[in-house]
Amino acid sequence: MTRHGGDGRAPLIGFKRHLRAEVIPGDAVYLMSEHGVTVVRGAHLAALAPLLDGTRDLPTLLADAAPAVSPVQVAQLIGQLTHRGLIDQTPPKEHPDSAGEAAGAYWELAGRLCPERGATLRITPVGNLDTAPLYLACRAAGIALSPVGGADLDLVVCADYLDPRLRELDAERRADGRPWLLTKVCGTTVWVGPVFRPGAGACWNCLAHRLRGHRQAEAPVRLRQGGDPVAVPQAALAATLGLGAQLAALECVKWLAGRRSEEQDCVTTLDTLTLASRSHRLTRRPQCPDCGDASTMTRQTSRPVVLTRRHCAVRTGGGHRALSAQSMLERYGHLLSPITGVVKDIRRDTRGPELLNVYRAGHNLALDPRRMSELRTSLRQESSGKGRTALDAQVGALCEAVERISGLWQGDEARIRGSLRSLGPDAVHPGHCQLWDERQFAARAATNAGGHPFHQVPEAFDPNAVLDWSPVWSLTRGRRLLLPTSLLYYNVPDQLGRRMVHADSNGCAAGGTLEDAALQGLLELVERDAVALWWYNRTRQPAVDLDALGDPWTAQVRQAHAELGREVWALDLTSDLGIPVVVALSRRTDRAHEDIVFGFGAHLDPAIALTRALTEMNQLLPPVLSARPDGTGYGCADPVALNWWRTATRAGLPYLDPDPAAAGALLEGPYIPATDLLDELRTVQRALEQRGLEVCILDQTRPDLGLPVVRVLVPGLRHFWPRFAPGRLFDVPVALGRLPRPTAYEELNPIPLFV
Repeated sequence: MTRHGGDGRAPLIGFKRHLRAEVIPGDAVYLMSEHGVTVVRGAHLAALAPLLDGTRDLPTLLADAAPAVSPVQVAQLIGQLTHRGLIDQTPPKEHPDSAGEAAGAYWELAGRLCPERGATLRITPVGNLDTAPLYLACRAAGIALSPVGGADLDLVVCADYLDPRLRELDAERRADGRPWLLTKVCGTTVWVGPVFRPGAGACWNCLAHRLRGHRQAEAPVRLRQGGDPVAVPQAALAATLGLGAQLAALECVKWLAGRRSEEQDCVTTLDTLTLASRSHRLTRRPQCPDCGDASTMTRQTSRPVVLTRRHCAVRTGGGHRALSAQSMLERYGHLLSPITGVVKDIRRDTRGPELLNVYRAGHNLALDPRRMSELRTSLRQESSGKGRTALDAQVGALCEAVERISGLWQGDEARIRGSLRSLGPDAVHPGHCQLWDERQFAARAATNAGGHPFHQVPEAFDPNAVLDWSPVWSLTRGRRLLLPTSLLYYNVPDQLGRRMVHADSNGCAAGGTLEDAALQGLLELVERDAVALWWYNRTRQPAVDLDALGDPWTAQVRQAHAELGREVWALDLTSDLGIPVVVALSRRTDRAHEDIVFGFGAHLDPAIALTRALTEMNQLLPPVLSARPDGTGYGCADPVALNWWRTATRAGLPYLDPDPAAAGALLEGPYIPATDLLDELRTVQRALEQRGLEVCILDQTRPDLGLPVVRVLVPGLRHFWPRFAPGRLFDVPVALGRLPRPTAYEELNPIPLFV
């Protein structure tokens, strides 16, 4: 048998190098590879297959196959196998070797790639790093190294992906158009990738923006040392350094061979302690100041908010939504990543039965980072989700976390600088939204010194003060209005107005569409207004009959609480707006400390309002489940919450108990659901406008996240935190006949809501 014929340059024909043929006479030819088995059947194939070992050119193959297989039959079989991608034609080699054959098999599986001759790599360390393992690995991989610029690919090695020197290097590569691969081979977890491709994907700043969001805990130290990454002791073994270097070299050789895949847009991590590997896909931020258009968000927030008809695709116990929970997770699940996402992870709160369906999604970014020591004790220190099902709760946690992140001040929002008086009628006094009483400003120092972080009183607003203002859109008047930027976004710098105006998450919501989010935000405002009217006036409200609907899930919730030694009841808090609002409460019945928890819900459908209240009640239950009879052991250190759990009783606080003189008929009336979310939103809007209230909206959707997020504002509606300016808090209970006269300021409930 000869190796080739003719002039010695004819290609050799054989099965691809990653395939090994096994012939089972009378059955088939089995082509074995590490990726599986391919079964091929056909007349004469059993006779031809042993000859397709890559050592014969076509004339030799025809000669060796005769007379069992005719030339015509050989040609037909070769054509069929070629069409199926099972055989290859390769030039003959003078000195074939097993290493070369193995490499050929690898590149076949990689997509018929082959390292380019002359392709070069430059290794660039950032900082004082040992690059010897990388040089050894790259040379062993056959990569030609270039000591100076002009290489086809730069391999940049660093100790921290947030090293600020990487921004300058990235700018250089974007200027000369050359790709570069970033890696960190030190530490217990090796990082490799992505390959940054100037003009064709994300840049380093896109990645750094996400990484900074996951490293908020080190921000005080980083700021103190000038913004550089916080140095940590290096942990590495020779084996881990070598492993990281080999992985980086592999990615380099694949790139230089021409492989292009989505995986190269990922940061791949390998935990050398567990050998767990994960890929984190990086996407470009359209508003990135380095590789995108930094004015994107300014233009978006300056435009009118246009709401359109949106079919109500999902009706569940938790609400009417544009997308199902599963669809939301599929569409936005990529935002979950501790490296390239905006939410590190979602985890179940295990402090209670699974029926509670409480999931956590990391730090609540709506809270002031300057008060972290206090905020870590609060009930709302984390973004979280709730629901009738685990999936609903997981998606709720994701959406709340993205909602909070979208509301963070980033500096690219539309702003205009001026004073309330200089900006004219477009500017709205923030007092109409925040509703502080002058007596609260007078007691500000004492309140802030000993009060809850949620209840901090800002400086009194000065209409002559120059600060930043941002646009919102009035749905009521169809025109642009201006409100202080620090009222609309979290963590705005003090010099832009935060000393006088604080942002909170009231009225903020995420949804499958802008209309979906706007409806949820509007319902939250209605809910909290109704809660404030009840709580601070301490009025007795009608009971909600938990048996009225015969809902099995509600019965299961009550049973789960009963097994924990608790009872559940609910009150109808519906206000003059006519939109059903419910509070659900749960207390211990076997101890002196009743550990009362509560949750609120609002919806046009009273049954959904009840469900939302019950799920929020479940959400706030875990911290009390570890409490001991002596009043210790709570899973939360919030002093206001602790005092409430230890002292509040149903008998001692009559407003927690149903009004025995009022009929609980909330769930008895007919409800006809709308088929369109916009119709539901307009129904709520009309109810507010009929009371002389104006509905405003701000689209806070971030272009790089895509999840619709809005902030809805209705000046005059009450927050359920202690804001005691004159208005609805005092007038509506009298108008509804709950009270004969307005509650005196001094007689308002001294217990501030702490959730």
